[in-house]
Amino acid sequence: MPATRRHAAGARANRPSAGKAQSTLSFSGRVTKSTARDDKKVITPASMAKVPQIQNETAEDDEDEEEEADVEADDSHETQQTEASQDQRHERTEAEARAEQISDAQISSYWRTVERQRKAPRVHQDDLDVCEKVLRYFDVSSQYGPCIGISRMKRWLRAHRLGLNPPIEVLAVLVKGEAKGNKDMDTAKIDGILNAIVVGT
Repeated sequence: MPATRRHAAGARANRPSAGKAQSTLSFSGRVTKSTARDDKKVITPASMAKVPQIQNETAEDDEDEEEEADVEADDSHETQQTEASQDQRHERTEAEARAEQISDAQISSYWRTVERQRKAPRVHQDDLDVCEKVLRYFDVSSQYGPCIGISRMKRWLRAHRLGLNPPIEVLAVLVKGEAKGNKDMDTAKIDGILNAIVVGT
């Protein structure tokens, strides 16, 4: 016959001290942490008068040094910003130049490729043109980052900088819409809906 397992309750009952209860802990009797004593000396009026003069002289020296450091930091920061903005403009114009060369036929071909990946066509988007379908598909593509609170162009450029390879057709649609003067095209449809809800409440 296999050995049976003993229960903890049975072992406790067999102990001689089973009737004793645990004593209550008390923390009021002994101090375990030392406290800081009041060893500070009282400041006399004469010593109070001397301290601000010394502090004022050192404060003026510190301010001069800080101003020089701020000027140097501002100069280096400005040059870094201008270099970064020039790089972004150069990259942006390069990406926009490629996007401007994309024709409407290429955009339609891209959309047909996206549609073929689905099991069924999007019935609820029949009344939309191909450009709007492409932009809405980009809006719900989460691999390029959130679409709320950022324009579509900035989102595409950010995804491009991060190396996420956003579709160039989306940028082509945005560039063409910008050339036509369509300002509503740059805001995601979801962002517009959520902003309307927030403003309404």
